[in-house]
Amino acid sequence: MMPQAFDVTPVRADLPFAARITGLDPARLSDPDVRDALRNIWIDKGVLVFRGLEGEDVHLELSRIFGTLVQHPAREARAAHPELMTVRYKPESGWLIDVDGELRGTWLPWHSDLIYVDRINRGGILRPVQLPSHLGQTGFIDKIGAYQSLPDHLKWRIEGLNVIYKYDLDASHQKFGRTANPKMVRISPDVASIQARLDDFPRVLHPMVYEQRETGRKVLNVSPWFAVGIQGMENAEGDALLAEVADHIVGSSDVYLHDWEMGDMVLWDNWRTLHSATGCPPDEERWMLRTTIEGDYGLGRTEDDAAIDRAGYITV
Repeated sequence: MMPQAFDVTPVRADLPFAARITGLDPARLSDPDVRDALRNIWIDKGVLVFRGLEGEDVHLELSRIFGTLVQHPAREARAAHPELMTVRYKPESGWLIDVDGELRGTWLPWHSDLIYVDRINRGGILRPVQLPSHLGQTGFIDKIGAYQSLPDHLKWRIEGLNVIYKYDLDASHQKFGRTANPKMVRISPDVASIQARLDDFPRVLHPMVYEQRETGRKVLNVSPWFAVGIQGMENAEGDALLAEVADHIVGSSDVYLHDWEMGDMVLWDNWRTLHSATGCPPDEERWMLRTTIEGDYGLGRTEDDAAIDRAGYITV
């Protein structure tokens, strides 16, 4: 009889999503039974925290269990491993934000990756290379749980509606679900190059609610950051509805805030969870590497494509 390949425990006793994986031998990452088991737990829990794993090769092999790896379109990859993206704050040149009067390096509000394009990546795995003395956490919210706790009258109102998203990395422009009052102090070179190309990103639409394909559970599919309105309701009524839903999500008590340790690798389902970053002290470096797992849930459209659909020139 094969020994158990790894141990699975909750990351927190009162949290219905996210699980911690310990005791996983990297030599068993090629075992089909281990791979299937990890994929099934990921579908169930949405976030997996792997403890005690090291190295770029393990990072890449573990990531490939969950899908094909691609380069993230918004950041430069590392030349040695194109599938690894550097997420690094440097005190002398990094992205610096004033968050309610406190300076933070690379603070990020609640969002889904690539929600501002029509194809949303499936997920990713993040791993630390250098950590600050404090702060530097990554937060996660489960959008399945957020839908389950949504009042029934809001479930009824948002069924069949789409949210409009527009790319803009300046968090001070965020309209919905704000949890702080951020101000951009310094833009890092990579962020500046993207901000200069905002017109290259058309507005896109994603449904406010969809069903997880594997389980049928409904997902409250709203990313507070990058949301600019509701399709067909870009008015006071629509904005009030979207604000109420976004505030419900970011006000969830089911938030997992991961305190990083060296040897951690954290996998998240980008279709099912929101994530955020608390940022780091402005005078300390934080250096992470991440993979991007390819995917498309097939429900996003550009606004132009949606207009063609409504005009009847194409059918689905």
